[in-house]
Amino acid sequence: MPSILIADSGSSKTDWCLIEKGKKTRHFNTGGLNPFIRTEKDCFELLEKDLKIKPAKENIERIVFYGSGVKDKKKAAFIEKILKKHFGVKDVEAHSDMLGAARATCSHEKGLACILGTGSNSAYYNGKKIMSQNPSLGYIIGDEGSGTYLGKKVLQYFFYNTFDEDLKAAFRNKYGDDLSEILQKVYQEPIANSYLASFTEFLIEQRGHFMVENIIEDAFLDFYQRHILKYRESWKYPIHFVGSVAYEFRDVIHSLHDQYGLETGVILKSPKDGLLRFHTDEL
Repeated sequence: MPSILIADSGSSKTDWCLIEKGKKTRHFNTGGLNPFIRTEKDCFELLEKDLKIKPAKENIERIVFYGSGVKDKKKAAFIEKILKKHFGVKDVEAHSDMLGAARATCSHEKGLACILGTGSNSAYYNGKKIMSQNPSLGYIIGDEGSGTYLGKKVLQYFFYNTFDEDLKAAFRNKYGDDLSEILQKVYQEPIANSYLASFTEFLIEQRGHFMVENIIEDAFLDFYQRHILKYRESWKYPIHFVGSVAYEFRDVIHSLHDQYGLETGVILKSPKDGLLRFHTDEL
């Protein structure tokens, strides 16, 4: 029986869902397939090693891929070529993670869709397609409110000696204080954005401390001021979120929406369940 394979890929990981015609689903996980980070060779090796699907046995007739880094037709073609070759499937679509977030949260309704995970992004979706979108500048010069943005703040507060003694001790107990090792991982090793985002865990563990709350609130304010509040549709339609950072700090989102008079939509830790519903309806 023919199947549809759905993929939601970030820089760190990819969630795969195989949907059969009977609507039975199976889930798989691999590393991320971001075309800005992975080479073609990397992608093939990752799929061969980590994805526990035998293409010849699954009768896959269609693949829909949503991923960070799929920002234009060239990057989409890069991913489509790899998936077509690996799976031997002709019907392959590669879309941005932003469209994936919009379909997962808005389905066929109008709304703002936002990503707050390792990176950040936002767009206005009219129920069929993305109509307007702020540019995503990546973790070095953008990604306000994201895991990488928060992680950089944690490192700055510690190494610039801004944390109080309790937070400095908690940081040392968890990570040590070897600056050269951290700089090595940030500037000379791959997937630095995911490494930086890993320091968000420190903020989660230290919730309630005024410095930690200030870091989180300031990062979200930066995201709202540079993105959400620039859409005139923000005051007309629900604002939805996907991503681990949005889900973990959803209390901050609710507080900001109360402050600005905005409507809160759904807040999903991952878009995979929403995408599953969206594409299952097509069968």
